[in-house]
Amino acid sequence: MEWVIFALVVGVAGYAIVIYNSLVSNRQMVREGWSGIDVQLKRRTDLIPNLMETVKGYMTHERETLDAVINARAKATSAAASGPEARAKAEGELSSALGRLLAVAEAYPDLKANTTFLEFQNALRGVEDEIQMARRYYNGAVRNLNIQVESFPSNIIANMFKFVQEQYFELENEAERAVPHVNF
Repeated sequence: MEWVIFALVVGVAGYAIVIYNSLVSNRQMVREGWSGIDVQLKRRTDLIPNLMETVKGYMTHERETLDAVINARAKATSAAASGPEARAKAEGELSSALGRLLAVAEAYPDLKANTTFLEFQNALRGVEDEIQMARRYYNGAVRNLNIQVESFPSNIIANMFKFVQEQYFELENEAERAVPHVNF
């Protein structure tokens, strides 16, 4: 009888250790995913000053559009230390402003033919693709952690060790969900 109780206690403890380690693994995957998003968003933010310098000379009458991109970039940069919800809002505004800038750029044939501008467009398109992939990875890792934090019996271990659900990285409206169109 003692052996049965001992085996049962060891089994439950072993199962709790497996759940705990799985929670730790999922939390680390969420952190890794967030780091990937952070890197890609920084890459995009770093592209913008050079893009703006290229565009400024051509778009002398589009000061409002240029200012919108500059202000959105400043908000995105200041939100870099924020959580997913605040960061998504700031990055959504930046994506929207960049989309407007690229739409206005179509009215400037000389700009559309500028090789530097074309290179920045291609770089921006690549970064946007990388952001989308990083966001999918992060949101998948968040989903896995959140399922484990909510599911029985892992929720018992999660509550004991203060594992919490994480926020998804989502954009607020459909217009912001679209990757800026950069085809010329």
